[in-house]
Amino acid sequence: MTRFMLSAVLALASSAALAQDAPKRPVAHATVEAVQMPAWIERRGVRAPLAAGTELLANDKVVTGANARLLVKLAEGSSVKLGERAQLAIADVQTRRDNVFVAALRVLEGAFRFTTDAAAKARRREVSITVATVTAGIRGTDFWGKAASDRDIVCLIEGRIALERAGDPPLEMADPLTFFVAPRGQPPLPVQPVNPDQLKQWAAETEVEAGRGVARRGGRWQVVLASSESQIEALRVYESVRDAGYAAGIHPQLAQGKRSYDVRIASLPSRAEAQAVADALAGKHGVASPRVIQ
Repeated sequence: MTRFMLSAVLALASSAALAQDAPKRPVAHATVEAVQMPAWIERRGVRAPLAAGTELLANDKVVTGANARLLVKLAEGSSVKLGERAQLAIADVQTRRDNVFVAALRVLEGAFRFTTDAAAKARRREVSITVATVTAGIRGTDFWGKAASDRDIVCLIEGRIALERAGDPPLEMADPLTFFVAPRGQPPLPVQPVNPDQLKQWAAETEVEAGRGVARRGGRWQVVLASSESQIEALRVYESVRDAGYAAGIHPQLAQGKRSYDVRIASLPSRAEAQAVADALAGKHGVASPRVIQ
C-alpha cells in the first residue's frame, strides 16, 4: 500500500471517528459558523483542523491558535465566540424531549463571549458556562469572560448571570456593564463598573476579524495551496497544513490524460478572505505559490 493510500485510509478513519455519534436530528445543536484559522477540534483522542460547518458534540474540545477566532452557533439561537489561544470543552449539548435546550460549556483557557439574540431569549433552555473556576448560569444575556493564567474574569454586558465558585458564596450579577474578577487561590474582588475603553478592548479579543482569512459556512472561494502530479508530494503539503490548523482537502484532477492532485482550503466567503489565507501560508508548510479560485 502506498503512503498516499495508507494516509487516505487513516484520514477516512479519523473522519469516521469524528462523525460517529452525530445526532440524528436534522438541526445541529452546536455548529461552527466561522473559523479564523488556525483552529482544531479534539474528539475521542483524534485531533483535526476545525472547518466551518462542523457540528460540535458533547465531549468535544475546540482549540484556537495565535491570532485565531471562532464563532459557534447554538441551536437555540445563542452564539459563542472564542479569541486566540483559547480552549472550549463541550460537556453537554442537546435538546431534551421536553424541548428544553441544554448546554454545559467549559472555557479552559482564553477569552470568550456568549450572546443571546432577541428571538432566543424566549426559548426554554438550561445553559451554563464555566470559566476555569467560575460557573455562570445563563439567564438570557450577553457577557464576556476570560480564563487567564492568574485569574478568571466575567463581564456582564446585558441581562443577568448567577456565579458560583467553590468555597465562595453564590453571586448574582444583574447590573449591566459590570465585571467580576476571581484571582486564582484568593477571594474574588467586588463587582465593579467596567470602563467603556476596557470593554471595547475585551470585546475585540473575541470578534472575528474581517480580512484575516475567515472561513464561513457556505463560502464559495477556495485557495489552491499546491498542485502536484505526485501523490506523495501533495500528501506532504496536505498533512503539514492540516497539522498547522488549516482544514485543507486533497482534490484529484484529470487534464489531457494526466492526473494531478490539488491541496485546497475551501469555505471562504470572499476573494479577500481567500487571499488572506494564501498570504498567511505562502512559503510555509510546503506551500510555494498559492492561488485563489472560485
